[in-house]
Amino acid sequence: MQTFDNAKAGDIVLTLADRIIENRAYLSEIDGKIGDGDHGVNMAKGFGLAAERLKGKDASLAVALDTLGTVLMTEIGGSMGPLYGVMFTEFAEKIEDADAIDAAAYSRMLHAGLEGIRSIGSAKVGDKTLLDTLVPAVDAFDAATASGKPFADALDALVSAAEAGRDSTRDLVAKIGRASRLGERSLGVLDAGATSCAIILRELSHGARARLT
Repeated sequence: MQTFDNAKAGDIVLTLADRIIENRAYLSEIDGKIGDGDHGVNMAKGFGLAAERLKGKDASLAVALDTLGTVLMTEIGGSMGPLYGVMFTEFAEKIEDADAIDAAAYSRMLHAGLEGIRSIGSAKVGDKTLLDTLVPAVDAFDAATASGKPFADALDALVSAAEAGRDSTRDLVAKIGRASRLGERSLGVLDAGATSCAIILRELSHGARARLT
């Protein structure tokens, strides 16, 4: 059975922070077309602060995710801080007692994060939000494992579904948040939250896949 070591996987979050910071301008550009234009700035700030606190600490994945979630919830503005903050702290709670993380534990982590987001928001799939990325990604991971595919293949399926979900938001009308005021004018543009969620899921899953034994 494929697993990876929780205690040695905290660096995944540092790599994730690097990717978010690299995409700061891109995420804000997308957000500026139908939103406030600050998504990339806020995300880069929060992920950067978390990375500063984690560097040199040799943290487990659970500790690193909890650090990131706490920073996002308490120290950045915008609507996404609380949503991603809850998602990451829920991720952390589900794996904090796991030494080796297998596909079942990874699935529990994903579902906990999804339910955390749902607990504080009213969005659903089709509303042009990060859920259009996260829900199909989780479903694809579970479908792959249920069909007997190895953990690595399930992670690949998750990433593919996340990116397809992100792309689907281009053809959706925003139903939640500032962009919803634009109505049909929100068509033709990617959702910034769905885009950042795809980056997050890709980096988490690629990091996990690279550490599987």
